[in-house]
Amino acid sequence: MNEAAALPEAAEAAAALTAKDYKSAYKPIWCPGCGDYSVLGAITKAFAMVQVRPENIAVVSGIGCSSRIPAYTSCYGFHGVHGRSLAAATGLKVARPDLTVLVAGGDGDGYSIGGNHFLHACRRNVDLTYIVMDNHVYGMTKGQPSPTTEPDWDSKLSPGGTGVRSFHPLVIALASGANFVARAFSGDPNGTADIIAQAIRHPGFSFVEILSPCVTFRPEQRTWKEQAHPAPVGPTDDPARAARRIMTDDGFNIGVLYAGSRTPYPLGPRGTRREIAEIEAEFEP
Repeated sequence: MNEAAALPEAAEAAAALTAKDYKSAYKPIWCPGCGDYSVLGAITKAFAMVQVRPENIAVVSGIGCSSRIPAYTSCYGFHGVHGRSLAAATGLKVARPDLTVLVAGGDGDGYSIGGNHFLHACRRNVDLTYIVMDNHVYGMTKGQPSPTTEPDWDSKLSPGGTGVRSFHPLVIALASGANFVARAFSGDPNGTADIIAQAIRHPGFSFVEILSPCVTFRPEQRTWKEQAHPAPVGPTDDPARAARRIMTDDGFNIGVLYAGSRTPYPLGPRGTRREIAEIEAEFEP
């Protein structure tokens, strides 16, 4: 190889990004022991794995402990209102298909007030990645039961439990049309980073549930590190087979459960581009 040919390769190697390149100068603020610290680290590792530059990434969130994520990255960020992160991210990706869009949220933000957006984001299959840090509780607002809280979980705010069946996000995601469905555990940051990287690379709507313990309001979740285990089978592209796996799941199978081949929502301009003045003229009397 001659010297001229070697120079571009050397420059490319020197320009390789690391996880640090995706971290902002702001210090994360969560409770000591919160799983979200590890999730943040996994996200920046995943960005380094896919080697997309920070200025070409947008991180969108809603409200909650997990939704602090955009401020802790050096990427473009949008901190939206409660439950509306997927609506904002969908509009952004459709308008700017050149961006890699990642949405970060929690079980309260994503499955309660944001539940309807979750269903339709899966159905539309826009090419973005949605990660939900699920701790089965509203951590920011002092421990109320969330949609994924066990019906018999006893607390001061729900004595004896809610008695309401838990929301099953992986089943809903698959049934609604998500093209990639996976579960990760914050106690395994390297494995979580790998799953997030796979989700980013996979075309269409990718959904990753991350079990992220809330040691403040759900200290018993410390045992999740003993309960989480690799899924006994590999991913499938058959929705029926994936459904059977997920419906018989113990809630702690870690890995990619479904990787489909649905055609993503078409991105980019459609038809003839028109100026705003031209459109306004049509409404003049």
